[in-house]
Amino acid sequence: QLAESGGGSVQTGASLRLSCAASGRRAFSSFAIGWFRQAPGKEREFVAAISWSGGGTRLADSVKGRSNISRDNAKKFAYLEMFGLKPEDTAVYYCAADYRLNQIPSTSQSDYEYWGLGTQVTVSS
Repeated sequence: QLAESGGGSVQTGASLRLSCAASGRRAFSSFAIGWFRQAPGKEREFVAAISWSGGGTRLADSVKGRSNISRDNAKKFAYLEMFGLKPEDTAVYYCAADYRLNQIPSTSQSDYEYWGLGTQVTVSS
């Protein structure tokens, strides 16, 4: 199971760190983690992903330069840090697990098998 936390309501320019906690018998290091978001009235979109080892990362162009993705396999957590938040970042953010052991994580939602319930991020101007 995956569970997101760290969302909230913030002003433009603020920073947030979203967390994704994993539970269950399977080793946290056995899957890549992806972050996706869905804004009201829009389709869910890719935000960031990190490989099972943490050695490979990918960021969407919309957040590149103002976001970091990381993971702590020992603690079974993945993180998405976002800086300089904008109103267009308002969305429900989801983390998801991809059990393929690729060094370059996927940006495709269809490759992710397990999903959390999401955490709301609201950015006001």
